[in-house]
Amino acid sequence: MNNTASVVIIGGGISGCSIAYNLAKKGVKDIVVIEKKYLTSGSTGRCGAGIRMQWGTEMNCRLAKFSTEFYENANDILEYDGDIEFKQGGYLIVAATEKEDVQFRKNVALQNSLGIPTVYLTPKEAKEIIPHMDETKIISATFCQKDGHLNPFHATQAYADAAARLGVKFMKYTEVTGIKVENNKIVGVQTDKGFISAPVVVNAAGGYSKQIGDMVGADIPVYAERHQILVTEPVNPIQNPMFMSFSLNIYCQQTPHGSFIMGRGDANEPRDLRVTSSWHFLEEMAKDCCELLPLLKDIRVVRQWAGLYCMSPDRQPIYGKVDNVEGFYLATGFSGHGFMFGPVTGVVIAETILGEKSSLPIDKLGMERFAKGELLFEPSVV
Repeated sequence: MNNTASVVIIGGGISGCSIAYNLAKKGVKDIVVIEKKYLTSGSTGRCGAGIRMQWGTEMNCRLAKFSTEFYENANDILEYDGDIEFKQGGYLIVAATEKEDVQFRKNVALQNSLGIPTVYLTPKEAKEIIPHMDETKIISATFCQKDGHLNPFHATQAYADAAARLGVKFMKYTEVTGIKVENNKIVGVQTDKGFISAPVVVNAAGGYSKQIGDMVGADIPVYAERHQILVTEPVNPIQNPMFMSFSLNIYCQQTPHGSFIMGRGDANEPRDLRVTSSWHFLEEMAKDCCELLPLLKDIRVVRQWAGLYCMSPDRQPIYGKVDNVEGFYLATGFSGHGFMFGPVTGVVIAETILGEKSSLPIDKLGMERFAKGELLFEPSVV
């Protein structure tokens, strides 16, 4: 194993691999990515893999737009031998309440001002996009054709392969057991395979970010929440865009190979790092889906799984350094949207570590915002 490193990145999901690639691209040597299982074994490999630019805050719109534009060209930029399978079938997001309709009108104006081609739709117009939806359940909708879905395994592997070509070392099936700090400075990382001396550590550990923060005495205000997904048997193409509703609590996407992937939120989900599946989710998910998309009622479910959302108090990412621990950086708190922000996360964290001007203004996304009470609440989440 490597006994020394210039940067240790904890977490081998899309964030960790993107950060490693962007640091290496800027000339940083001796980068080590530590993953306790295989790459994408955490939240990245368990996500719904949707990519959208339709958000309610300018910050998230900008982060998502940056990442979407990267994903559009990722195969070429990362010189990937495979295909990340980015299908831009769009997102149809429906409003079911008057309050939500008012918010959607604001969202469209904001998104259009940033160059995101979202349109506002009546229920009749929305039904033209997804004919099998029950339009009587909604008041309005928004649609952006450039939103879509891609393969999280291929996307992460593309980053990892590109990073490896630049000299990044990946330590898989290796668990971090401690982080050594002296005089409020990072000294190195203890693993179950030995100690690595390093002055910089990046916490990109997803649902386990809180535990990693505790190792250096940093009280990161996040928690891991189980979120479940089910997938159906593959059928002929009948739905091009993602169907999503915040108030009706559903997202449903037909993947390129024909299966439907769908999920919903539940504030009562456990926060104890479990990734088991429940009958309650299956029952509620099937009920919601059959009410809103009745045509799907005869399609068989083949399996379900769960992953961890790393939830922040305002549902926005936490980026940057920890003031009281020199050399400790955060890329966490994505609240279920870390995969779609993967490209921008790698860029801005690399810039932050190197003291460069950030490509996007992320100063309001630091951990200090919670102590100051300067939270940026995102209204558009499931």
